Amino acid sequence: MAKMSLRELYLDELRDLYDAENRLVKALPKLAKEAESQELRSGFEKHLEQTKGHVERLQEIFETMGEKASGKRCAAMAGLIQEGDEMMGEDFETGVKDAALISAAQRVEHYEIAAYGCVRTWAVLLGESEAQNLLQQTLNEEKETDEKLTELSEEINIHAMGSASGKTKVQNEEEDEVPRPRGKSRSAKA
Repeated sequence: MAKMSLRELYLDELRDLYDAENRLVKALPKLAKEAESQELRSGFEKHLEQTKGHVERLQEIFETMGEKASGKRCAAMAGLIQEGDEMMGEDFETGVKDAALISAAQRVEHYEIAAYGCVRTWAVLLGESEAQNLLQQTLNEEKETDEKLTELSEEINIHAMGSASGKTKVQNEEEDEVPRPRGKSRSAKA
């Protein structure tokens, strides 16, 4: 069996990503439908449009290379999507499902960030400057999506935490505050 060259590895990984992105095009509408938060739902819908653009960029790279745009089964993405599907089947308290959806989505984003980082680097080494630029655009969008999910999670996780007691974290903190005696402050001289 012949040993794989860097160019062959690069092409193989592009096919893996092509399959991964096409799987996401099918999975993201399900995530959007399951989201309780309108902001999270909108985020998934926006990322769906971006993901369609990622597929188009990969098609453009294949075309430039004189290769057929085809995918190779991405076992990692298939597994991540399956985990997400299993998560969506759970019975969560109000607000907790969105926390779970963000967790599943960020696992996907982290996988994509790693994969696009590798193929972008290989494109540089192989002198594929046009592909490098397209892959960098996608990598930037994946990082931005991950950052937005992190920002959303800060609010959603607090909401999920509050749903267990029926109170928000802020309400719980306000109740935990110790009242200070009125009168002279500690810094005032007697």
